[in-house]
Amino acid sequence: MIGTDNKKMEDPLEQYPTPPFEEQQQAIPGTEDKLQPGADHGELTYKGSGKLEGRKAIITGGDSGIGRAVAIAFAREGADVVISYLNEDKDAEETAKYVEEAGRKAVLVPGDISEERHCQLIIAKAIAELGEIDILVNNAAFQMSHESLQEISMEELDHTFKTNIYSMFYLCKAAEPHFKPGSTVVNTTSVNAYRPSPGLLAYAATKGAIQNFTSGLAQLWAEKGIRVNCVAPGPIWTPLIPSTMPAEKVRNFGQDTPLKRAGQPAELAPVYVLLASQDSSYMTGSTVQVTGGTPTI
Repeated sequence: MIGTDNKKMEDPLEQYPTPPFEEQQQAIPGTEDKLQPGADHGELTYKGSGKLEGRKAIITGGDSGIGRAVAIAFAREGADVVISYLNEDKDAEETAKYVEEAGRKAVLVPGDISEERHCQLIIAKAIAELGEIDILVNNAAFQMSHESLQEISMEELDHTFKTNIYSMFYLCKAAEPHFKPGSTVVNTTSVNAYRPSPGLLAYAATKGAIQNFTSGLAQLWAEKGIRVNCVAPGPIWTPLIPSTMPAEKVRNFGQDTPLKRAGQPAELAPVYVLLASQDSSYMTGSTVQVTGGTPTI
C-alpha cells in the first residue's frame, strides 16, 4: 500500500512509483495482495467532509482497484456502501473493513453482473439492507489483451460486452424505480473510448458504448432529476493489469503517458465523489478524464 500526504504539494511525476515494475502475472480477476508495488486507494490519505452524508451507494467492482478507492472515499464522505464483486472475497472484506472503520455500513454482494438476474438481486439487496439507493457506480469491467482478432472467441466477446455494458443496462433498469430526484449514476468508461488500444479491441469497443450510453441516459433521465455522468481513466494500477496483460506491458504500464507513470486508484476517487455529490448539480452527460495527460482527440 502506498500513501502520500495529500496536504503537501508534490511533483505528479514523482508522487507515485514509476515503471519499470516487477514482472508479474496473476490469474483473472487478480487480487490486491499480489500486486507489486501495492496500489494506493486513499487508505492513509482520503479525508471526507460530509459531501455524501446519509447517502446510499452501490459500487460494482468495489472490492479492489478504483472500486475500493471509491468505496473508501464515499464512506468517509458519509455514505453507506453496497460492494458488488465477482468472487474476490478477501479483497471485498478488506474494502468493507475500511467502510466500517469510517462508521458506515458495508454490504457485500458477490456474483456475476453479466447476468441480469444477479443485477436485479444487487438492487434488491441494497433496498433491503439500506432502505434506498441514491448513487449507482457502474465500475466493474472485464478485459483481455490479444495480438490478433483471431484470438478473440465469440464467448469472450459476449462475456466482455455482458460484463461491461449489458450490466449497466440491467442495473440502471432495476434501480430506476427506486431513484428519486437528486439520485446520480457514475459510469466508468476509459481513455480507450477515444484512443482504442488495438490489443484491447473488445474492451475498447465496450468503453465507447459506455460513453454513448451515458450521454443518452443522461438526456432520457434529465426530466426525472437523475444525473448520469462518467469517468474516463487512463492507465490505472490495479489487479486487473497483471491478470489480463502480457508481462512486458505490465512491466512498462503507464510509461507512455505524459506523466510517465500509471495512475493510482486514489487519484480517481475525488472525481467520483464530485459526480456523486451536489457539487456537480449542473453536470449530466459529462465525462471527466483522468488520463495522466494522454490526449483524447
